[in-house]
Amino acid sequence: MTPVSRSLRASEEKTRPSVFWVLAAVVVPIIGIFTRVRVIGAEKLPREGAYVLAPNHHSEIDPLIVALAVWRAGRAPRFMAKESLFKVPVLGWALRATGMVPVARATTAAAARQTIATSRELVQHGRGVIVYPEGTLTRDPDLWPMRGKSGAVRLAMIGDIPLIPMAQWGAQELLPRYGKLSLWPLRKRMTVVIGDAVDLSAYRSAPKTPAALAEATTLVMDAIAELLSGIRGIPAPKERWDPAAHGQKETGRLDS
Repeated sequence: MTPVSRSLRASEEKTRPSVFWVLAAVVVPIIGIFTRVRVIGAEKLPREGAYVLAPNHHSEIDPLIVALAVWRAGRAPRFMAKESLFKVPVLGWALRATGMVPVARATTAAAARQTIATSRELVQHGRGVIVYPEGTLTRDPDLWPMRGKSGAVRLAMIGDIPLIPMAQWGAQELLPRYGKLSLWPLRKRMTVVIGDAVDLSAYRSAPKTPAALAEATTLVMDAIAELLSGIRGIPAPKERWDPAAHGQKETGRLDS
């Protein structure tokens, strides 16, 4: 595994003046006070063009770590965010100004139309988007990725966009899942690994049946789990945790 290289060429969207510069000037130094983030495989994130990045999710604060890793890898971090957040004063402005992608709770047909529109917009503007395929914080007791949802796969396949798996570990030391912020000791170590794009070629031209989408999503979750296994140095479970099978509600969903 090779750490991020400072010689990596930044994309035009990062070098072009934008609100991201202001946010990075404020957020990056603050994160640096409390964490030491190592980014591995940054060269696997496309320099230009659309992509879907699929990370694991085990802490409420790990979106900041994921965003930092993407920024350091040379791209502007954009997330899919609940549509209601766009109505919050100041926050809504920041989300719109940075090109974040709203996700509405909608019917199946409306959700399909929104996915198509989002995919086309990503391709048209050459943007990437970060989609948590689990849709919410993992419920796995050992913080492994749980069963994924098909949103990231559908978004990637509609626009023939590369789907890149990512694993990150260490954010739980700063903010445990559903726990309290732990700032001391400072400079907690965190590792982010970006993997090779998942090969979805067998599914792109095939009918998008629920079974096919579930199978493709399993490939993505397995790739994320394998990357995380490399960070943690222990094997990942052979089967993903399924909240429904354990009587757990999946709240805070950002995907479907």
